[in-house]
Amino acid sequence: MAYTMEFQKIDHTHVALVGGKGAALGELSRIEGVRVPAGFCVTTNAFERAMAQVASIDDRLDRLSRVDPDDARAIQARSAEIRAAVEGMALPDDVVLAITDALSQLGAGKPCAVRSSATAEDTPGASFAGQYDSYLNLVGPEPILEHVKRCWASLFSERAVAYRLRAGRDDRAVQMAVVVQAMVLPRAAGVMFTADPVTGNRKVASVEATLGLGEAFVSGRVNADTFAVRGDELTARAVVRKPHAVHPAPGGGTETVAVARARQDEPALTDRQVVGLVHLGRRIEAHFGHPQDIEWCRAEDGFWIVQSRPITTLFPTPETADAENHVYVSVGHQQMMTEAMRPLGVSVWQLTAMAPMHEAGGRLFVDVTQRLASPSTRDGLIELMGRGDPLTADALQTLVERGDFLPSLPTASPSAPGAASVWAAPAQIDTDPAIVTELIERNQASLAVLKDEIQSKSGPELFDYLQDAFAEHKRVLADPLSIQAIMAGMQASWWLNERLEAWLGEKNAADTLTLSAPGNVTSEMGLALLDLADALRRYPRVLAFLRQVEDGGWEDDGFLSELTELAGGREAQTAIRAYLERYGMRCPGEIDITRPRWSERPGALVPMILANVRNFAPGEARRRLEQGLHAARAKERELLERVHALADGEAKATEVKRMIDRVRTFSGYREYPKYGIVSRYFVYKQALLREAERLVRAGALGDREDIFYLSFSELRDVARGGRADQQLIHRRKEQFTRHQALTPPRVLTSDGEVIAGSYRRRDLPAGALAGLGVCAGTVEGRARVIHDVAQADLETGDILVTISTDPSWTPLFLGIKGLVTEVGGLMTHGAVIAREYGLPAVVAVQQATRLIEDGQRIRVHGTEGYVEILAPGQPAEEGLDHPPTS
Repeated sequence: MAYTMEFQKIDHTHVALVGGKGAALGELSRIEGVRVPAGFCVTTNAFERAMAQVASIDDRLDRLSRVDPDDARAIQARSAEIRAAVEGMALPDDVVLAITDALSQLGAGKPCAVRSSATAEDTPGASFAGQYDSYLNLVGPEPILEHVKRCWASLFSERAVAYRLRAGRDDRAVQMAVVVQAMVLPRAAGVMFTADPVTGNRKVASVEATLGLGEAFVSGRVNADTFAVRGDELTARAVVRKPHAVHPAPGGGTETVAVARARQDEPALTDRQVVGLVHLGRRIEAHFGHPQDIEWCRAEDGFWIVQSRPITTLFPTPETADAENHVYVSVGHQQMMTEAMRPLGVSVWQLTAMAPMHEAGGRLFVDVTQRLASPSTRDGLIELMGRGDPLTADALQTLVERGDFLPSLPTASPSAPGAASVWAAPAQIDTDPAIVTELIERNQASLAVLKDEIQSKSGPELFDYLQDAFAEHKRVLADPLSIQAIMAGMQASWWLNERLEAWLGEKNAADTLTLSAPGNVTSEMGLALLDLADALRRYPRVLAFLRQVEDGGWEDDGFLSELTELAGGREAQTAIRAYLERYGMRCPGEIDITRPRWSERPGALVPMILANVRNFAPGEARRRLEQGLHAARAKERELLERVHALADGEAKATEVKRMIDRVRTFSGYREYPKYGIVSRYFVYKQALLREAERLVRAGALGDREDIFYLSFSELRDVARGGRADQQLIHRRKEQFTRHQALTPPRVLTSDGEVIAGSYRRRDLPAGALAGLGVCAGTVEGRARVIHDVAQADLETGDILVTISTDPSWTPLFLGIKGLVTEVGGLMTHGAVIAREYGLPAVVAVQQATRLIEDGQRIRVHGTEGYVEILAPGQPAEEGLDHPPTS
């Protein structure tokens, strides 16, 4: 059993034996032209052999595994106990002999660095950088052996234990090897990122350099010069004063020494040396196949590489078939779902979308390069993107203004991917409510055929049928009449807002004019939940039982069957199931087919039902509908009277009236196509889960929900007689977990650069948070920062602050008085429903959920588009505008 291994004998297959850092050093040693200081690894075999000597180690690890990740005091006590035991043990003689023999091969009295190398460290999935200990300039066997034990003990440091507990990693599943490496006496040292760690640009390398040992810079004891390199060109440099440097001490360890005054302002590396170092980094990156975070040092004889690890924080880039520049826009920011999607969800959306979609980081993107590069289509694209999310539009404008990435194209085909012309063209359609009725009937008829025909399909036949169903899905979405109806409502709203502000100084007039507009399936869903609360409130025993369900966190439909044992239970069960029949296909993140629907987890509705019982009197749905209608009609009369008084007032009033009728006829339909999408998705999902159960029974699949981690085509292959690759499924699950931790960009280039948008405004009060006002009015109240709709704890009059909302959040809008989101635009879900319910709202507020603390008082300026955080005790503003229905 090997207790040590030389670098030259190590490659990436030895991670379990030498840890991530050790395996990387072995691979680095194999790259032509890359110099790595000689050394060896103390293997995990030695770690296991030594840990077996620690008294009661299994019991101690058991107690540690049961600690609450948020219990800092318990983590501190348990981890300190284990560290002390590891550091205090006597090393086994055979381990001591193996290490001292390996040291003799390096050279007697050779100063060494001793570094921890855990088996879950420095991998593409997780770097764990800085979690474990490293020691420099150790001379002689005794201190090196002592510090090998300290490295082992660092596996149980408080921060490492807390990190693993939060990541759900078993302490026994991670083992510790140790790297022992000959010291280089450097003139300069530092780190290099082969991709820009801030913007993500894969073609820009970042170098940080200081005098002496790089460990001093990493630990924050000294400052570093910084350089940026693109290709062979140094594009940026910042040289800092360096009055001190850290060097190896003569007797071991390190010391801080003064730098000669003449050298303090000199760069640690020349420009030529920086470019040469980046070329070395590119060679290392090519070997590993990932952007790298590289530790280096420069001695008299040139550069030495002492470590390389993957950069794990970069957002992935979509795969392309060419080497051309591409610009991608996030679909999630338009669809109000920025969370990661599982592979089946990604592939089904790709197969049913109207435009080609590209996947990266579990998110979907549209390639808009051609439209953005062509002057004939650029302005229309940016305007359209701005309607959905103003920060996306600004990011695209920023890229255009930079002029260093996009190709120059004279024109673009109207049918090119990302085309905006179909949406920007005036809607040629009569203002006739029968059109909306016809569109809904068409959609329902198509859905009924799907539900009927898919029941008899299984195996390969099911997947052949679904291919045809996806084609019908896209046909329904692309129905020209449907697109014209959507655009008619949107364009009428824009026309009214623009004209009435110009003529009357009336901002966002359409917000009130669209209150209680007919046919909005999403707002009707919220009102129907109020009616459901009314149906249940008459049965006290049912309500008491539902409170128990809420406290117990029920997630399946078991409670529905138990209702029948209670007085009024059958009536309650019937009412809930009727609601689910109409709206049970909805859920948070509903564009991902893998997300659990309300029909699958009806317990998710219980807190919302009880909140409605608690916060509203009977008949609230009808009152809200009538209040909205009254406010809209009153606003219409007022505006028409004011317009009549203008020059050429009769003609203008006629046109305003025509547009009011148009916006009320078609604005509600805006929400219906997505309702149709998720209705079809639920049918697809039920059929695929039935097929998954068949595959589990046949032994081709381990668990029915494993299908969520396969693409549609991969699942089809399994259904044709194959077996699911369980290792692939396991890797996909781990990948999904990593993707969940990433923040998706609004705009991403093929170089990996994240282009951030901003608000170019100077009219805001000091400290105000800029956004896009999507529903007029100004309100103050308590901010409730909510990340998960299932965990929402809102009281009447609160202001909801969240990242984004989709239709599943609609019931929460009933009790709040204002809305702030990080993502959104004029026509996205939160904006549409805020206007429907008359809630002042500001969307696209960057980092709102971080900058606004839960419980703070805030003031939402829905007309002007900004949010103020109010100081404690700050008096309320007098004369606030209020929602139109108040």
